[in-house]
Amino acid sequence: MAALDGLPPLRDIIQRHRLDARKALGQNFLLDLNLTQKVARTAGSLEGVTVFEVGPGPGGLTRAILALGAAKVIAVERDARCLPALAEIAGHYPGRLEVIDGDALKTDFATLAPQGPVKIIANLPYNVGTQLLVNWLLPAHWPPFWQSLTLMFQKEVGQRIVAQEGDDHYGRLGVLCGWRTEARMAFDVPPQAFTPPPKVTSTVVHLTPKENPIPCAVDKLEKVTQAAFGQRRKMLRQSLKPLGGEALLLKADIDPQRRAETLSVEEFCRLANCL
Repeated sequence: MAALDGLPPLRDIIQRHRLDARKALGQNFLLDLNLTQKVARTAGSLEGVTVFEVGPGPGGLTRAILALGAAKVIAVERDARCLPALAEIAGHYPGRLEVIDGDALKTDFATLAPQGPVKIIANLPYNVGTQLLVNWLLPAHWPPFWQSLTLMFQKEVGQRIVAQEGDDHYGRLGVLCGWRTEARMAFDVPPQAFTPPPKVTSTVVHLTPKENPIPCAVDKLEKVTQAAFGQRRKMLRQSLKPLGGEALLLKADIDPQRRAETLSVEEFCRLANCL
């Protein structure tokens, strides 16, 4: 990374600031220069773009994003130990890095979004990644404030995000992502690329918003998917009993004997609209 931006190598910064990755914060630091640039490039052109980043840690991905031309990075970091390291990057890129000391789950990203294109790029902390994605997927107003999401997850979560009906990994997350976005898995990242190495392979997922997703109330779709996949081994007439069961399914023109994993996103939206 030093050859790219003139800043010290990340390993030196981590050692100098004593930034051991903490399991309680879901931290696994990505130090590989080639990989941080590959993650940033997956988001497409960053020229003139404001990038939101969550959990930058010592700033490896942050530096790649800035070096590849992002107009500005707004990074949310709850680990105060990382702030001095991020301040060094901010000093190297005057006016282009804003660090918010806070909890991403409690941050209203939409109100922070400036005029102009916004992309979200992050190696998300394992313990909050899925909830953050759902928050970005389900705002009341659509299209959202962001142009794309380029996010790193455990591979199993990535498989759930891109899964379609009939897939083993298909569930509530696949329905919500399939409803409002086009999602693809970009590439895997092996455990040894991180410090410390996690026990699982990670994957980078890229999502772009659909301009005109099927009209459907967010709260109703959440209710239907939660009930259906909460008892996924049962027929829908049983799992959806609290929401109307067989009568609801017949109203939506869906066989009550089917199971949740066989329903398409369009069929789930039909069910939600019949509630």
